[in-house]
Amino acid sequence: MGEPLLRLERVTKEYGHTVVTRVLHGIDLTLTPGEFTALIGPSGSGKSTLLHLLGLLDRPTGGRIRIAGEDTGTLDDAETTRFRARTIGFVFQFHHLLPAFTALENVMMPLLAWRGRADAEMVARASNLLSRVHLEDRTHFNVTDLSGGQQQRVAIARALAMDPALVLADEPTGNLDTQSGDNVFALLREFNREQGTTFLIVTHDPRLAARCDRVIELVDGRIRGDVRRPPA
Repeated sequence: MGEPLLRLERVTKEYGHTVVTRVLHGIDLTLTPGEFTALIGPSGSGKSTLLHLLGLLDRPTGGRIRIAGEDTGTLDDAETTRFRARTIGFVFQFHHLLPAFTALENVMMPLLAWRGRADAEMVARASNLLSRVHLEDRTHFNVTDLSGGQQQRVAIARALAMDPALVLADEPTGNLDTQSGDNVFALLREFNREQGTTFLIVTHDPRLAARCDRVIELVDGRIRGDVRRPPA
């Protein structure tokens, strides 16, 4: 086990002012580089809230979140945006692709936002990622002309465009049939094993959770289980 890529220390999250609702209760959690972890738990357990905090889309009420050695609580909004862009990738249940653009253009978006203009290296990287997710023959297709499973593969390629250290996947197979879901899961695992990318995957599918190296269970805003599986 190496140094933690992600460390949460006594993280809490509350909503409301007059009536305060605490959703997360003092979460302590570490992820080391290269881990492939499932986050499970019933609806309302705080999984989405935790994922938003880890993705720096929201700030905790209390506690500290360190990612890649950075105390994220010390970053202002602009610094947070840049740190998130270069460090964290996102895959969602609903892919959130831009419907007016091609598969290639969608994968290029994070790079374009970072660099400000397109160049040959950017096109080559996006094309290579589409090949890695077995969509080399759909590069110039508008994403609305792709199947659901193909669109999710484009979303995976987009999440990896900046070569992030951490990828957060929120029900990445939840909107797919079983075969397409298995294919998408296999791609996530492939990138994990070949590139050492750390994945945290929220899933309600016990079959997929069982194929992860570690399963963290969140119940009522608290970690109730944390099981590591022996390497396959």
